[in-house]
Amino acid sequence: MITKAILNLEWLFLIFEKNIKSMNIKEHFIKDSKIAEIIAESMIIATTEDGLDLLGSLYFQGFDKVIIYQNNITPDFFDLKTGIAGEILQKFSNYRVQLAIIGDFSQYTSKSLQDFIFESNQQGHITFEESLEKVIQKFQK
Repeated sequence: MITKAILNLEWLFLIFEKNIKSMNIKEHFIKDSKIAEIIAESMIIATTEDGLDLLGSLYFQGFDKVIIYQNNITPDFFDLKTGIAGEILQKFSNYRVQLAIIGDFSQYTSKSLQDFIFESNQQGHITFEESLEKVIQKFQK
């Protein structure tokens, strides 16, 4: 059983290795929460698998909440027809890891996406905000 767990962890890190080299994780602590702020100049989530790999790695490291920037996510994520957002966000919900995406979402004119952002912000588990300061304020509540 322990050998299987070690092999699974090795697999996770091998898959995620390509992104680890191009990103930094800044840790924030609010109350009892350990928050990962993903800082990168390149795209970190290009596919559903990338999102799940990120979640898995951060979950294993004990992070309760994740902050990522819009420019680190494929534009396809914001086209709800692709299903990328739905799959990734469902996994974050299943693992009870809160996600905040920081960016300028006014550029997206899709009514369904704007409604999705509004509803997500109301529920609070997935948050779309324009600044790190607003995310931190939300996480403090």
